[in-house]
Amino acid sequence: MDEPPLLVACLCAAWCGTCRDYAPLLAELGRSLRAPLQTRWIDIEDEADLVDGIDVENFPTLLIARGERVLFYGTVLPHAATLQRLAETALANELALPSFDDDDTEAAVHALARRLGREPPAEATSHAA
Repeated sequence: MDEPPLLVACLCAAWCGTCRDYAPLLAELGRSLRAPLQTRWIDIEDEADLVDGIDVENFPTLLIARGERVLFYGTVLPHAATLQRLAETALANELALPSFDDDDTEAAVHALARRLGREPPAEATSHAA
């Protein structure tokens, strides 16, 4: 069975200028990665129901997952080379698994990864080799 595509989701807010810088980086990542990829820019205020249970304290926060496995969860400033390296390292299964402050946050982040993994990818944000 093929592995599900890598999911790279940016948990952001529309009012955050730094967050908005991620949109073009996610699009470029899809073109440069040459691997099955699903990217998602999530405004945590507009899509509060989707991120239910996750209290994003710092912007922008990235969630990288493959299927139900959360591979990375943390704050990363928008920098193309850093995003590319994170995605490549995740694809190679070389990322250290994230640690969470509490069990509720961990459960909520895993639940979000499951929900996003079941979403049909939007054409503009789904990329395959």
